[in-house]
Amino acid sequence: MEEIKKSLQEASPEGKIACPICFKIARKHNCSVAEIGELCNQLKIKIMGCQLGCF
Repeated sequence: MEEIKKSLQEASPEGKIACPICFKIARKHNCSVAEIGELCNQLKIKIMGCQLGCF
């Protein structure tokens, strides 16, 4: 879980991350996009431009 958090923090230096990057991180770490969304909430990272309404 810490490795996923680190990936999210590295991808969002200004506290924002693009939706496609979230999907990429989920695939890389073999976890669900829902888990990524929850981690973003915990880390106070805002997900931008979600086309599918997943976040």
